[in-house]
Amino acid sequence: MTVESVCLTLVAARRLREELFDYLSEQRDLLSGFTASESAGHGPTVRLHTTAEQVKGHADEVLVRTILERRDAARLLGRLKTAFAGTRLVYWITPVVEFGTIDDQ
Repeated sequence: MTVESVCLTLVAARRLREELFDYLSEQRDLLSGFTASESAGHGPTVRLHTTAEQVKGHADEVLVRTILERRDAARLLGRLKTAFAGTRLVYWITPVVEFGTIDDQ
């Protein structure tokens, strides 16, 4: 049986940043780390929570990506759906063809 790696991408309101980072950091049995960046949410379903967001015309968000096995991604999503119910956390999963690290050796 082959292990299928995927990239799980999460998009959350910036106000959830620290809570999401802390939560993901506690899930050591499923992921070893993640990469995050600031992002701007646009579109008719995006909620603008603050006056500043309304003036700018986009929502301040955080984008998180992690590479993990497909089965672990499913388990993590189950946990996230419970822990972050009602937060409108957006996610998607894409296949990873190759993953590695380029180092000095």
